[in-house]
Amino acid sequence: MVAVQAVAKQVGASQKRLKPLIDLVKGKRVDDAINILQLSASPWAKVIAKTVKSAAANAENNLLVDRDSLRIVRINADVAKSMRRFKPHARGRVGRMHRRSCHITVVVDEEVPSGT
Repeated sequence: MVAVQAVAKQVGASQKRLKPLIDLVKGKRVDDAINILQLSASPWAKVIAKTVKSAAANAENNLLVDRDSLRIVRINADVAKSMRRFKPHARGRVGRMHRRSCHITVVVDEEVPSGT
């Protein structure tokens, strides 16, 4: 079966901030992953859950796969362009500040039965 993916681009959180949430759902079934993310306290869990739901919907609509048999094969956050902002420092100087962002990629595939 061909794997299906969904990408959320320019998410306003750093890769480092999303890593613990991504590690929670890596390799899980889609429904279990969405339940875990909905119970998570982080506000960025909603963005990851939305991307997982989008990947599942792509598999359902494009390849006519049952949602119950989908598993997250790969999920990662890649570095995106960071915004540069300036902050005043002592003695009239300027300090640079980077607001980091990332791209979230979720790849789902049909679960292979263990008997085969």
